[in-house]
Amino acid sequence: MKPIVYWIEGDGIGPEVWRAARPVIDRAVELAYTDGRHLVWQELLAGQKAFAATGSYLPEATLAALKGASLAMKGPLETPVGGGFRSLNVTLRQTLDLYACIRPIRYFPGIESPVKYPERVDMVVFRENTEDVYAGIEWPAGSPEASRLIAFLRDELGRAVEPTSALGIKPMTEAGCKRLVRRAIRFALDQGRRSVTLVHKGNIMKYTEGAFRAWGYEVAAKEFAGQVVPEGQESCPPAALIIKDRIADAMFQEVLLRPEAYDVIATTNLNGDYLSDALAAQVGGLGLAPGVNMSDTLAFFEPTHGTAPSIAGKDLANPGSLILSGALLLEHLGWREAAARIHQAVAQAIRQRTVTVDLAAQMPGAQQVGCAAFGDILLHALEA
Repeated sequence: MKPIVYWIEGDGIGPEVWRAARPVIDRAVELAYTDGRHLVWQELLAGQKAFAATGSYLPEATLAALKGASLAMKGPLETPVGGGFRSLNVTLRQTLDLYACIRPIRYFPGIESPVKYPERVDMVVFRENTEDVYAGIEWPAGSPEASRLIAFLRDELGRAVEPTSALGIKPMTEAGCKRLVRRAIRFALDQGRRSVTLVHKGNIMKYTEGAFRAWGYEVAAKEFAGQVVPEGQESCPPAALIIKDRIADAMFQEVLLRPEAYDVIATTNLNGDYLSDALAAQVGGLGLAPGVNMSDTLAFFEPTHGTAPSIAGKDLANPGSLILSGALLLEHLGWREAAARIHQAVAQAIRQRTVTVDLAAQMPGAQQVGCAAFGDILLHALEA
């Protein structure tokens, strides 16, 4: 009735979107129920705010609390490009074993889209969240480490690599791939979805991406026999879930031309990063794209956009991604009535064409409002 939700404000636009989002989430719960249930918010420090207070970007106290938590939400955290620390987001995901990045992509009527039929997009992307490039090891070109590895590849394994190359290794395990696909299949069965598609680049990277495909089919065959059947076996019972696979580059064409043919997607880390953002662009952009990172014990909800430092503090950010991530949290709790109120409020604001700058730029004749005003609009819409 009163679950604890640990929350991290985030960097850049994080404080702004939180100020707009949290009242909407709380009010939706208050309006949906009369039994006293509510979320108990407890703040944790990470990112720039944590560094200013403690001298650490990710304090041990924050990690300790999250390791014992079942629910958390965060704003965007800064990740430097080309230097500096690797990534607080990746550190959190690996330390807490948040192996499944789950992103539902749906269309809100009224949004202008670069595709003709955005309403045909209704997919849930399950992206592996701890391996592949997130576990990648890199050495810069010309470094002693790169030179040693190039020499080892040449002398010990008979593989010729240009001596001036930069090098990277992408680890992928059978256990890591299988648990991601297993979770996607269970979700599809629980939600009455039609298909799960394994997306990979196994035609080229046969022992990593190709193994992801093979391990995915193995999970379906051994653990879900009678419930899941491979594509092409259309004589299966009507209730059966179809499992299929697509090469990553072809899948980008498919989600543009035939999005209605795809339902739940299970894919590797880098492919899932590209694909989920591309799908979000078809239905309005990252400003309306919620997400959750999950382990077997912790659900960590977050917006899918970054810190947007160029607009931070200017009241231009769209809090929709964080608000809709809050709706995901409510659905995770089984509080579907409150989540539905949030979705209806967002839909109403879009129908009225009163939206933040990212959406107004795609909607001729829309009235542009700031981040705070958009939160207020949603609060009023909740009352309807």
